[in-house]
Amino acid sequence: MTAETSSVQIAHGRPFTVDDLEGMPDDGNRYELIDGTLIVSPAPGLGHQTVVGEVYVALRAACPQSMHTLVAPFAVRPSHITELQPDVLVGRKEDFTKKLLPVAPVLAVEVFSPSSVLNDLNYKKAAYQRLGVPNYWVIDPVDPTLTAFELDDAGVYRKAAEVKGSDVFETQRPFPVRIIPADLLSWLAEEDPE
Repeated sequence: MTAETSSVQIAHGRPFTVDDLEGMPDDGNRYELIDGTLIVSPAPGLGHQTVVGEVYVALRAACPQSMHTLVAPFAVRPSHITELQPDVLVGRKEDFTKKLLPVAPVLAVEVFSPSSVLNDLNYKKAAYQRLGVPNYWVIDPVDPTLTAFELDDAGVYRKAAEVKGSDVFETQRPFPVRIIPADLLSWLAEEDPE
């Protein structure tokens, strides 16, 4: 059963599905599903998008030819009731379809926005863990910090690193890359505020 609100149909008495996402408005919001629960995020701001772009550039430069790096919106859709759109993702080329990634990426990156911290650190982290995403990074652009989580042998995320400011984050997973959190926003700091 659904109720219609304007031109959007809202699911009642059942989980949301990817079919419901197809009917969502193109209004600048990001619509995602976690186990049938709809997550709506507002359009991100300048700081968020700057960090997303810089992380993408760093990952793309280091990415081996067997993998592909993308920025949102691009769907990770492992089931009919789960569709996530990491801010940045890395996946094996053979796993992609032309429209989406139907399996877990090898890396998912989420950049905090004021409205996304709770989702990124709890709901999305738990969803990525259940999907078996081996590497999950969260980045705070306000207090430049990169926190990296890796799945352990039991399939549970463990904090592998937390790097702040001008400290260097170096990892071999999913491939060798080096990121300095403060550099992700350095050009914004140089801008004249007026």
